[in-house]
Amino acid sequence: MQGISKAISILKKEYPDSKYYLKFSNPLQLMVAAIMSAQVRDSVVNATTPYLFKKYRTANDYANSNVTDIETAIKSVTFYKNKAKNIKEACKILVEKHNGDVPKTMDELTELPGIGRKTANAIMINAFNIVEGIPVDTHVIRLSQRLGWTKNKDPEKIEQDLMKTIPRTDWKTLPHLLKDNGRSVCTSVPGCDKCVLNKLCPKIGVK
Repeated sequence: MQGISKAISILKKEYPDSKYYLKFSNPLQLMVAAIMSAQVRDSVVNATTPYLFKKYRTANDYANSNVTDIETAIKSVTFYKNKAKNIKEACKILVEKHNGDVPKTMDELTELPGIGRKTANAIMINAFNIVEGIPVDTHVIRLSQRLGWTKNKDPEKIEQDLMKTIPRTDWKTLPHLLKDNGRSVCTSVPGCDKCVLNKLCPKIGVK
């Protein structure tokens, strides 16, 4: 626990402006952007959403739209056809079951197409400040394994490992810190000599 707390403290000093990476103004915008963000750079999503958010302002707008129009608007993201379908279908459920509002619980969010536990966690934390878990993306997986914080490969098991050892007060910021470090230093080919965690990290799996 002490080593983990020290690592998080060091990362906070190294990345003082660390924050959630998708741009949004309300929960619906975050939900749509989060569905789009799977397996695509957030910069691509952030470049695509301004036009989309201007055209579609409510869940009803998406639900009543032609899915091909959504496809055209998000064509720059990978798997855009499937994501457009998920956005439309998710918004139909919002209209039919939630008065057009994005729900605030894990069970209700994961019932929506295109939203798994990681995305639901991100929506709850960043749209509603409800922290019940830790969003586990590729950076969190890679760094938590290298740091020896988990031996698991399954994202949900990794989340459970992290929740047992990371102070709850850090659950919200941890993914942002690990993402920043994972992008700048601890990439697929890590630059350990440049990393602020070099002396603390056991470098598990690093050759």
